[in-house]
Amino acid sequence: MPIELYDDVNSNIDKSFVDKIFYATLKHFGMPDEVEVEISIVDEDTIKEVNKTTRQIEKVTDVLSFPTLNHPLPYNKDEHLDDVNPDTGNVMLGELLLCEKRAKEQAKEYGHSYERECGYLVLHGLLHLLGFDHIQREDKLEMRKHEEEILESLGIVRG
Repeated sequence: MPIELYDDVNSNIDKSFVDKIFYATLKHFGMPDEVEVEISIVDEDTIKEVNKTTRQIEKVTDVLSFPTLNHPLPYNKDEHLDDVNPDTGNVMLGELLLCEKRAKEQAKEYGHSYERECGYLVLHGLLHLLGFDHIQREDKLEMRKHEEEILESLGIVRG
């Protein structure tokens, strides 16, 4: 299974919706569906503790990404044979932690649906797993461009 979804908070996040985001992202980058990701939906305390432990930032955040691969794009499975899950034959891209409560707050704050915010956060995390970041302005612009194109391809728009 390309997406393993662990829901520690009994959220309303639909697995089929997460799958759509995942497959649209693969299609966008011309990647085969021989990769997988673990996504955990967690509470504020959990994400705050992981953020503190891994990034030395003691605050709640919306999504954290833990990539497995150093340079996943352009994708070539032969370059990542050490990262193949022996049970599935897929290459593990990494893990995402998503804070459901923060997603709900941000949806309200930004004036769009909870579904749109969750879709955005999953996509944002996936792009981090694929090597994108938003530290430099030009990198942020490139990442935002991909986010908007992928969300738009699925009809997931702001508002």
